[in-house]
Amino acid sequence: MFAVVEIAGRQFTVSPDDTIVVPTLNEKAGTKVKFDRVLLLGGETQITVGHPLVSGATVEAEILGGVIGDKVIVFKKKKRKGYRLKRGHRQRYTEVKITNIAK
Repeated sequence: MFAVVEIAGRQFTVSPDDTIVVPTLNEKAGTKVKFDRVLLLGGETQITVGHPLVSGATVEAEILGGVIGDKVIVFKKKKRKGYRLKRGHRQRYTEVKITNIAK
């Protein structure tokens, strides 16, 4: 069984026991959460498409902790002016393990 779920404005295709990295959630590690914005449910024989959501479907997950993404370098330069600016940024994410997909 799989599902397409919307978490923090982004869509993810998930199955039970999957580990995904989502935008930062304000929950502590070990907390169990439910995502009720399920857009599609799929099984071995049947697919249910929501209009826009599948009513009564939820995805249960456990928060594993926070992770930091790769560093993005922002470099600005103006030629012949001596202006150079180098900055870096690392986005924060939350790692989530999908435990159950309930219909």
